[in-house]
Amino acid sequence: MRFWHAVLSVAALTLGSAADLPLVAQEPDTAGPPRRIRARVDSMPVQGGVYNRPFLASIGRTAIGGYVEGNTNYFREDGVSEGFSMELRRFNVFLFSSIGSRIRFISELEFEDGAEEIALETALVDFIVNPSFVVRAGVLLPPVGAFNVNHDSPRWDFIDRPLVSTEVIPATLSEVGFGAHGRLFPRGFTVTYDAYLTNGLGDGVILNDAGRTRLASGKGTGLVAGDNNGRPTVSGRLGFQRRNLGELGLSYYGGTYNTFSADGLDVDSKRSVRLAAVDVNTEVQSVSLRGELALAWIDVPEDLGELFGDRQWGFHLDAVVPLFRPRIRGLTDPVVSAIARVERVDFNRGRFTSTGDPIGDEIDGFTLGLSFRPAAGTVFKANYRYQSIRDLQGNAPAKRAGFQFGLATYF
Repeated sequence: MRFWHAVLSVAALTLGSAADLPLVAQEPDTAGPPRRIRARVDSMPVQGGVYNRPFLASIGRTAIGGYVEGNTNYFREDGVSEGFSMELRRFNVFLFSSIGSRIRFISELEFEDGAEEIALETALVDFIVNPSFVVRAGVLLPPVGAFNVNHDSPRWDFIDRPLVSTEVIPATLSEVGFGAHGRLFPRGFTVTYDAYLTNGLGDGVILNDAGRTRLASGKGTGLVAGDNNGRPTVSGRLGFQRRNLGELGLSYYGGTYNTFSADGLDVDSKRSVRLAAVDVNTEVQSVSLRGELALAWIDVPEDLGELFGDRQWGFHLDAVVPLFRPRIRGLTDPVVSAIARVERVDFNRGRFTSTGDPIGDEIDGFTLGLSFRPAAGTVFKANYRYQSIRDLQGNAPAKRAGFQFGLATYF
């Protein structure tokens, strides 16, 4: 069977053997031959993450791929456990098509928690004017932080996603919108930019079952069909990358989230949410470091008092240290690594006005473990995760800890 290589400048993809995983829908504005994924699958800038994936089959000019993720859990919280459980967290399928020399399409359909939840995560069209200016429209991933764009499980050696990236930044966040992105090449650097207008979050930021301000509850499939307030949200990211140093990203996301008008009548004040994030991806000696810091400011109704936070923040920092590369017949470059993560989220930053005591509602945690990558796009994971959880009053924290084993692979 022959595999054909479309030229990068016309936005096609590389096809090869599944073992080496070179099947990647490469960014068409990258000069040089197609890249083969090896020990890392995040070698491209964050901006290219939606295309930096393996596609193992093609039908005409369309390629099909995806990934699957499953794991086991055993946790105890303050001495109480629900026992051992297994879950198929995600089964995602994506399509890529090079429609013409300047037009490309990519989409992703997600089946989560054993198909209990099915969502269209991505469905976007790129029109390439030139490498420095690409028009994008459709269901897209707002580039707030790095994780929301580069969240595929096979790229991460950790089973659970970072708390800051799922609670403060409500990843995975998909919204309908349009905008532009591109790459610039000043001497010694690659600078990427993204700028979009999207529907934004909804009333669930406040009206939810969590009993707190929760940005992740503001997501909703209904917002894909239309905006709840007619006020688009602005998002953007600047990325600075240099070979052998890594990438630094600065991003912003902000807009009105609540329904403030109905049938032409004002029913509430306009309330906004703003997010700012810094992300970094680098390597020191052989240690890979990746982290994200995010801050959120949310307008909440005054009558909710201090129960609903108007300021949130969090961070995570991951370290992956290759331990050894076993020689296994049939595997090109397997690697066993030690991993560690520290993280913190504060859902209600501030102090009680009545007592001056700090408001709680925060989580501190760390994760330790091992990972084994028999191939670049496949990873076996063993994690120990610990969390210290304080309630709103800041009482003695609940302790939650447990073991997880998992597998994630592109296909």
